[in-house]
Amino acid sequence: MKIRYSYLRKQFSNCDDLWKKLKDFVYTEDFTLGRELFKFEKNFAKLIGAKYAIGVNSGTDAIKLSLKALNVGYRDEVITAANTFVATVGAITEIGAKPVFVDCDDTFCMNVREIEKKITNKTKAIVPVHFTGYMTNMPALNKISKKYNIPIVEDACQSILANINGKNSGTWGEFGAFSLHPLKNINVWSDGGIITTNKLSYYKKLKLLRNHGLIDRDTVDICGYNSRLDTFQAVVGNWLLPKAKQIANKRISNAKYYDKNFNLIPEITIPPRPINFKLVYHLYIIFAERRNELLKYCKKKGIEAKIHYPKPMYLQNAVKFLKHKKGDFPVTDTHTKKIITFPCDQHLSLKQMRYIIKCVKNFYKNFKK
Repeated sequence: MKIRYSYLRKQFSNCDDLWKKLKDFVYTEDFTLGRELFKFEKNFAKLIGAKYAIGVNSGTDAIKLSLKALNVGYRDEVITAANTFVATVGAITEIGAKPVFVDCDDTFCMNVREIEKKITNKTKAIVPVHFTGYMTNMPALNKISKKYNIPIVEDACQSILANINGKNSGTWGEFGAFSLHPLKNINVWSDGGIITTNKLSYYKKLKLLRNHGLIDRDTVDICGYNSRLDTFQAVVGNWLLPKAKQIANKRISNAKYYDKNFNLIPEITIPPRPINFKLVYHLYIIFAERRNELLKYCKKKGIEAKIHYPKPMYLQNAVKFLKHKKGDFPVTDTHTKKIITFPCDQHLSLKQMRYIIKCVKNFYKNFKK
């Protein structure tokens, strides 16, 4: 059996109504900052529970523009997670700021208890990464934010509709930065991103920042960026957004089935599932003994398993100027050796999940022999 990682072909296999919407849209010539974009922003804000949403061209820019709205810049420090994807760090360094890493815990999110020791007089923002569909411990982080008067930009790119005690990701900090990349839970047909905020002044500034700083065609208020979310992509987003809760719930259901069965395999460890946290499983990651051999075995059996990530960000050549060495973030290091990701998307069938579980069981059974 072949089990793919990308589900895009399946997701858009029955979208004749979307094609019609796109065809009708072309005739409107409303391509830039168009009505469909404003509709998408309004609907996304409502879905997340924020007052405002601003469409931008990627999740990376969602983080970057949020930091710019806070006036973070050259030589400022921004605290973030050591095990994140490069986009988080790229957004920080692109504006001239310095990323300051914090180790994660077994939820794959930054260990909030490690943050205060990293705060200096140069710290201008904290960017928690809600990795894999988990959420950082935001109640604890907000206390630190208020204590030191340091704003929070949530990297919520992987956590649309994740929540803690019913409060969604993207509504805890000054900003929530979301990605609409094709492999995210809510996706469009290219890169895309969106920022949420509850403060009108931030909303107004972000609208300027994403569109060259233009108040109108002939009036430039500030130097901004060309970072608009294409209205074409907003049409796709508006088509998919009503399915957001259904998508999240199916991923949660799939993860529960995996957890129930993987818990029966001694060589597999399920990460903590915190009470009062709703996890949306952008990635389904577990800890596995003999991980590399298991990964190779799964691929041989047609299962497109992955590792997120085999080499931590803090050890990448791109940030060698930070002068970190292996062992600086021991939990992150341990994860790189033990984690494995299995498909968990809303289009995965029960038959496919049973096959994955069977293959993992057989691997350890055969290994013992």
